[in-house]
Amino acid sequence: MTRHPRDLPHPAGVHVQPHQLRLGSSVCASFAITGYPAEVSPTWLEPLLSWPGRLDVAIHLEPVDPATAADRLRRQRARMESGRRIADQRGTIADPYLDAAADDAAMLAERVARGAAKLFRTGLYLTVHAATETELRDACRQVRAAAASVLLDAQPATFRQTQAWTTTLPLGVDDLHIARTMDTTSIAAAFPLASADLPQPLPGDPAPVGGTLYGINPTTGGVVWWDRFTQDNHNSVVLARSGAGKSYLIKLETLRSLYQGTHVTVIDPEDEYTRLAHAVGGTVIALGAPGVRINPFDIPAGDSRPDAYTRRLLFAHTAVTVLLGSEQVTPTDRAALDRALIACYQHAGITPDPDTWSRPAPLLRDLATTLDQDTDPIASTLAARLAPWSTGSHRHLFDGPTTHTPNSHLTVWSLRALPDELRAIGTLLALDATWRTVDTPPTLGQRPPRRIVVVDEAWLLMRDGEGARFLHRMAKASRKRGAGLTVVTQDAADLLGSDLGLAVVSNAATQILMRQAPQAIEAVADTFALTAGERYYLLSATRGNGLLVAGGNRVAFAQVASDTEHRLCATGADDADL
Repeated sequence: MTRHPRDLPHPAGVHVQPHQLRLGSSVCASFAITGYPAEVSPTWLEPLLSWPGRLDVAIHLEPVDPATAADRLRRQRARMESGRRIADQRGTIADPYLDAAADDAAMLAERVARGAAKLFRTGLYLTVHAATETELRDACRQVRAAAASVLLDAQPATFRQTQAWTTTLPLGVDDLHIARTMDTTSIAAAFPLASADLPQPLPGDPAPVGGTLYGINPTTGGVVWWDRFTQDNHNSVVLARSGAGKSYLIKLETLRSLYQGTHVTVIDPEDEYTRLAHAVGGTVIALGAPGVRINPFDIPAGDSRPDAYTRRLLFAHTAVTVLLGSEQVTPTDRAALDRALIACYQHAGITPDPDTWSRPAPLLRDLATTLDQDTDPIASTLAARLAPWSTGSHRHLFDGPTTHTPNSHLTVWSLRALPDELRAIGTLLALDATWRTVDTPPTLGQRPPRRIVVVDEAWLLMRDGEGARFLHRMAKASRKRGAGLTVVTQDAADLLGSDLGLAVVSNAATQILMRQAPQAIEAVADTFALTAGERYYLLSATRGNGLLVAGGNRVAFAQVASDTEHRLCATGADDADL
């Protein structure tokens, strides 16, 4: 049924004044933009769109016929070129603004001729609303200042307030006709739906459920809320220089993920998560502490898949290779190692038959003994090279059956007590034990919980080829198990300087960049296609500020935490300013 215009919602009355309108019980004032910057960047209207008040922003576009556009550009270029020649003949100093305008006009004419751009007559108008005239004057000053911050000149529509008000209504009518010619690039950058905040659900779409609060957008004051489990994959990568606040951020994300029932495992090189784990009833496994041992040859309990025995042999190869150094293990070494591993399991009574997998697994010293008894001199050499970890000073981590299993909602593998020579293998063993928990098939009828695996200081593994490959495989396979891998490192060169490191980054749908060192900014900028403004932001970002990159979405954030969260996540005096 068609409604009569008088039945539509409308103000009780309109009182027209030279500089404002009174609409019922409120007042409004309209402005037309008459001055524009020479160049614009994406979301250049954001200071107006995010102004904390009621402000109507209207953009009117009228396409210019290509033939008319080419003719106007040709005449404009002729006038500019004539002015430059006259200045040369008179010997006067060249006008830099005229030179810049002439060059811009030449570039635009070429793009229009090639069909790469079109021209539009563009009008930009603003209407500010307030409850009283005093509030309106203050609001108008703020809006004009916000416009001036992006070099927009907002002039009041004096004696034309009615026409200006109707121009900003959703009627599609421009009653002022104060327009400026713009190309498609400028129009696209001014598109009103572009925003410095993350996109919100469209009208009619259900509200999102889940997600984690990362902080507040320092530009707009909006909330940066992101759910990594709704992306193509659940992985994330965090790159930041030392002291940028990345560990604080990960602890906040860990704590807030636990609120939602997500199970979290952390590989903690510096013992930073112990207090948080104790506060929430988690488990801390301190590798290197007296009595704490991990046997890399254990077959996962309860894993009845037919290839579980083969998987354990393959990981045993990886673990020994990391101990010896992947670059120093030749194909003949691998052949001798494979022969010894099979014999070692057979001596322990373990075969490809699943009924034997519950028997005690062999230890690293058993492997060294088997190698030493082999008649092949290469095997004897391998046994000698394994001596520091099998019978020497570094044997304590492997000298016995596994003493701890990760079965808590928050499990922290602390590597602080490990010597530097065992950091890489300790990280690998912790990841393997975690992966066995993630990869174990769930009980029939039960849905496994979401899991997050945090690898702090991932450069320890990226230095070793086998460790990097294991991390890469885990990044690719985590999504199918309902898990997300978080890779955290302060050494961007180690992660971005290798093909495997780049593969880990490319398999992370959520990427967080915090303050970067000048030496690393070029590699980071090339990998993540940063703009000049984003590069400068990451070089000058204060502690706790960062950039969330997720596909086509990019948003800056500043961490926020409650007092209780801060006490649990702060690790020293350096975190007092977060």
